[in-house]
Amino acid sequence: MIAATCALLGSATAALAAGDATAGKAKSTTCAACHGPDGNSAVTQYPKLAGQSADYLLKQLQEYKSGARVNPIMLGMVAPLSPQDMEDLAAYYASQQVARAAADKTLAPQGEALFRGGNLNSGVSACAACHGAVGAGNPAAKFPAIAAQHTEYLETQLKAFRAMERTNDAGQMMRNIAAKMTDPEIKAVSSYIQGLQ
Repeated sequence: MIAATCALLGSATAALAAGDATAGKAKSTTCAACHGPDGNSAVTQYPKLAGQSADYLLKQLQEYKSGARVNPIMLGMVAPLSPQDMEDLAAYYASQQVARAAADKTLAPQGEALFRGGNLNSGVSACAACHGAVGAGNPAAKFPAIAAQHTEYLETQLKAFRAMERTNDAGQMMRNIAAKMTDPEIKAVSSYIQGLQ
């Protein structure tokens, strides 16, 4: 009886803590300046948030707030957010559809080869191994969806991982991979990912 009551209370608490997409939409007005009203940023240096998993988005917001992920703009944006605000924003953006884009056709063959097979000579792992065959990510592992993400944003993040400036990747996985990538490889795979449908 006690175990059942505790389980019931635990599930009720989890339900109360879950994000509310409607509340998140109302709270997203400030975010829209960079990320667009539905999470599809028109500015290529800012990421598209639409369709990203709520768990991944929540992790990023929490890490901006804690300082585990560093960005001066985001630090100011997350400072006033409560845990519930972050849950609500994550739920809202996760409920949106990502806007598709096109890859640079001249870079697509090299980008696809890296995405699907990596580079055996340099030890670069295939992106598809963690982010999925179509770039949909792995929500359970908090690996982001990357399909249709802006090329410029992807390039910036891969270079930040390579330079050890971004350090919020589990087990240094992205830092270890990006450290082996050349600038042309980063550009090609980033462009290919932007065009993933």
